Amino acid sequence: MNETTVLRQAGILELDKILKELSEYASFEDSAARIQGLKPSFEMSRVLEDLAFTDAAYQLMARFGAPSFGGAGNVNNALSRAEVGGVLTFADFLNIANLLHVIRSVKEWYEHFAGSTENRLQDLFEALVPNRYFEDKVFSVFDSEETMNDNASKTLSDIRRKIRSSASSIREKLDKMIRSQHNQKFLQGAIVTQRDGRFVVPVKAEYRQEVPGLIHDTSGSGATLFIEPMAIVEVNNELRVLRNCEADEIERILTEMSREAADFADNIRLSFDAVVLLDLYFCKAKYAFDLKAVVPKVNDRGRCLLKNARHPLLKNRAVPITVMLGKSFDTLIITGPNTGGKTVTLKTVGLLTLMALCGLMIPADDGSEINVYSGIFADIGDEQSIEQSLSTFSSHMTNIVSILKKPLRNSLVLLDELGAGTDPVEGAALARSIIEELHKKGAYVITTTHYAELKSYALDTDRVENACCEFDVVSLRPTYRLLIGVPGRSNAFAISEKLGISKEIIENAASMVSEEDKRFERVVASLQEATQTAEKERDEATRLRSELDRQKEYLKVQQEKIKAEREAVLNKAHETAADILERARNDSAVLLNQLEDMKKKLTGANAKETVMKAREAAKRSLNSLEKSAHFVDGVEENYELPRELMIGDTVELVDIKKRASVVTLPDKSGNLEVMAGIIKLRTNLKNLRLIEESVQLNGQSKPKQRKVSGLKSRAERTVESELDLRGMASDEALLELERFIDNALLSGIETVRIIHGKGTGVLRKAVAASLKHNKSVRTFRLGVFGEGEDGVTIAELK
Repeated sequence: MNETTVLRQAGILELDKILKELSEYASFEDSAARIQGLKPSFEMSRVLEDLAFTDAAYQLMARFGAPSFGGAGNVNNALSRAEVGGVLTFADFLNIANLLHVIRSVKEWYEHFAGSTENRLQDLFEALVPNRYFEDKVFSVFDSEETMNDNASKTLSDIRRKIRSSASSIREKLDKMIRSQHNQKFLQGAIVTQRDGRFVVPVKAEYRQEVPGLIHDTSGSGATLFIEPMAIVEVNNELRVLRNCEADEIERILTEMSREAADFADNIRLSFDAVVLLDLYFCKAKYAFDLKAVVPKVNDRGRCLLKNARHPLLKNRAVPITVMLGKSFDTLIITGPNTGGKTVTLKTVGLLTLMALCGLMIPADDGSEINVYSGIFADIGDEQSIEQSLSTFSSHMTNIVSILKKPLRNSLVLLDELGAGTDPVEGAALARSIIEELHKKGAYVITTTHYAELKSYALDTDRVENACCEFDVVSLRPTYRLLIGVPGRSNAFAISEKLGISKEIIENAASMVSEEDKRFERVVASLQEATQTAEKERDEATRLRSELDRQKEYLKVQQEKIKAEREAVLNKAHETAADILERARNDSAVLLNQLEDMKKKLTGANAKETVMKAREAAKRSLNSLEKSAHFVDGVEENYELPRELMIGDTVELVDIKKRASVVTLPDKSGNLEVMAGIIKLRTNLKNLRLIEESVQLNGQSKPKQRKVSGLKSRAERTVESELDLRGMASDEALLELERFIDNALLSGIETVRIIHGKGTGVLRKAVAASLKHNKSVRTFRLGVFGEGEDGVTIAELK
């Protein structure tokens, strides 16, 4: 299709109105102009690309909202003047800075929200080049489009300070003069004003000789002279010189900044082009949100399927229609009474197709499909051509003749009231012949008509299908629903009877209708009733299916909720058991170390034997507590390891739901050591589940081997990365802290967490002082939100 034809057909189908609505979403004049200049593409690759960009903007906006594009415009003219050595105005610089601000904010929005996710708009976002330096400089130099900031340069600041000083000196002298009793009778008023940038006072004309000075202006009546007293002439001269210096400095600053603008011109232009395109795609996305639109599937096989499509210009008044074409039939003949929605159906199909070819999402349901036609042609409307003195029929035929001259293969042709406006017999024959010619040319056709002959033609012809716009005879109103596969009824007798035509006239008219026509109308009526019944049953089935889906979703949510609550209870139990066990381990370790110290200091066999018994009793208590803590998980008690454990095996610790690696083989009691991350734990075989992750070699399983290093404490206690000092005295806490850090260093732990609580802060300060002087501590800090805040200290060890 040539451009003129495209524009004409787009106007017939009201695409221009859609583009005007869309342009109102634009933030830039340039993007609004590009939107109003959009034309449908008839190349599938281009259509797919445009829809992909629109969908990318739609997805980003759905997840993160849209970036702000407001407050900027095209600055290309200003940049071009700067590049050829021109000096830009205050307004030019502020416009550039506003654009740079938009570019930066859009880029920051992208990096903050969408930078980590790939999308089709990524290249456009990456093309944005913020220039915070020049943006800030402009805003710091210019206060408005008329004023420059004093601090634009040190020279300007000094000049303006001198100007203010001189002006203040002049005003003081003039104020003394106008307040003088002697001079007041010579003046028209006790005011000081300016003429040509010089301070003057208003003097009555008759006292001109009483106030020596230079006359700069005269009032309209001539009664007042504006005189610059001789006493301030010299100071005014100095002020004039300073103002000239100010103007020169401003010009210098503008010239320097214009050169900088020229240096940045290329990046600013490229960024502006990218931001205009981004604005265009986000405008399409916003429009799609308002229309509740979807991205249609696109094909080049002639298939068109619009599910519950709505005409976008009818807004909430649009009745959804479902239309298909190109699968089992290539020509659709729509019949039915006037005002039944036939013309709206034609326009909806044509307009939504043009929208998709422009890269716009369409107001229809998911699963809708659009064919990329080679052209779209429409003859819609029954206006007479007054300029050419053509009747309605002649006007239609003129349009159809121009369409038939086009290459129509894979084109969509929309014809309204085909063959109308002339003799019914000839009109029906001509309409059928035109449809057959369009079919031969390979066109896809949707046409509306009143002719019963075309209904029969659709029933008898392959690849041609009937459709009708439903009409409610009871209310005498159209429902605007499109029924495909059902020819329309005239309903003339029923409508006339409802409107008051006597029964005798209706019966007389019915007797004039041939038996064949009556039989056809009865078949059509029966088909419509069957279709409506099927529609109702389908709607009811859809409602029941939706209700079932809601119930299934509700049950799924409830199951998830119960599962989450169960897991929360189990996790809480695990945490409680682990906390009790950890405290017991720490207390036991402290006790065992103390017993070791006592053993060294005591003498005598009985004393040492007593200490050894106490030590063994403490170990037994700890082992008993560890065993009792394992009841929480509720796993089967009869679980047996599939084979004997080997060093390096991967196991799961049942009580804390963590994976670990076997470090030592179990002893006679089944106790062994495992390494969970950087922490070495002592546990029992009953608490382990073997994770088979072996490498198969020659049909045999070879367990993974790990190198294990580390030193055991003399009490063989577990080393943790967390120490709880709450409730301890400062001396006791610091002693425990030193021992804790020593053990952590031996176990290779790099970061530890010391819990001292908030309280009065005494224990926190003592911990901080100890860590500060401990050579094994690299850095330490208070916790942040989620770590315990100032109730804990996080230390990094060397």
